[in-house]
Amino acid sequence: MIRVYTCLFFVTFSCAVVASPPVGETFGHLKSGEEASIYTLTSEAGLMVRVTDFGATLVELYAPDASGTIDDVVLGFDDVSGYESEDNQYFGCTTGRVCNRIANARFTLNGKEYKLAANDGVNHLHGGATRSLDKVLWKAEPFETDTQQGVAFSYSSPDGEEGYPGNLIIRTTYSLMRQTNELQIDYLATTDVPTPVNLTNHAYFNLSGAGSETVLEHVLQLNADRYTPSDDTLIPTGEIAPVADTPLDFREPHVIGDRIQELVDTAALGYDHNFVLNEPAGDSSIRLAAVLTDPRSGRRLTIRTSQPAIQLYSGNFLKGQKGKGERSYPLRSALCLETQFSPDSVNQPKFPSIVLKPDQEWRAHTMLTFSAVPR
Repeated sequence: MIRVYTCLFFVTFSCAVVASPPVGETFGHLKSGEEASIYTLTSEAGLMVRVTDFGATLVELYAPDASGTIDDVVLGFDDVSGYESEDNQYFGCTTGRVCNRIANARFTLNGKEYKLAANDGVNHLHGGATRSLDKVLWKAEPFETDTQQGVAFSYSSPDGEEGYPGNLIIRTTYSLMRQTNELQIDYLATTDVPTPVNLTNHAYFNLSGAGSETVLEHVLQLNADRYTPSDDTLIPTGEIAPVADTPLDFREPHVIGDRIQELVDTAALGYDHNFVLNEPAGDSSIRLAAVLTDPRSGRRLTIRTSQPAIQLYSGNFLKGQKGKGERSYPLRSALCLETQFSPDSVNQPKFPSIVLKPDQEWRAHTMLTFSAVPR
């Protein structure tokens, strides 16, 4: 069994008691005429998130700052039309079938070559051009138990969709714990023939609040001694190199903007790098991945995951597009911390395999912990 794991959120403020399963509200209509829905999850202690069945997407996430003020800390849009527009840069979506890049938009599996959409220069990015997981409507199943409230989103990707082999059945479940303010995002995928799978969530975070001017003043620590160097198209070379003596050394907390200028004139245009996470302690399958702190608001985000790598992306293509509440999202006003398998793993024999077989399940789990520290 392939085991990977995807998203928990912890906060500590109060609101109304959760009483029933979430009810879908209209989130607008797709260009196809289909209606999208959005679901609101709240906990007894106060965390609130909103998720939509379009792309199984995280739309809003409200967290308190050091003074208890609540603000939305993820980028997104007010209705589904924004997510279908050119202004959407994978905001908050479930990303795949294979997230990140595949070199030359092709791979070979069991002696057969598969050709994919080249939607990032010559390479394949985030699952494809027209029917990647962020661009389809998923089936929503709201639920409630004694300990949690949530929505399970499911999608059946048919054989050949976006060039991938196999009928892939995918389930993304958002579960909000009543008492502990844990938002759990679990992924499960099964297939009828061998096929590559690499799923992640593509939330853009600004802990000062979505629409704040910059994320470069945030302080980041990564539990990664190594990274995967890449070529001029951001495809890994196959080498796994130390971060020491590079601008990628976040082993100790470091202000993101301090060294980004050293990378602006590179192919990455800033931070757009994959870090190989250090092994988890003891017999745990969950490892510390990152700690992100905003000195301005006092909000802190701690990420733990069972995935072997994490992509740091500093919003290098944000362009001032209008998002929720007409807030502008300027260049480097948010960042992504995407737990994943390394890019192009399907073509890299030295990287852990992402090939899922019919007798296996692909499961994913990452924990994001929100807290507040004195300013």
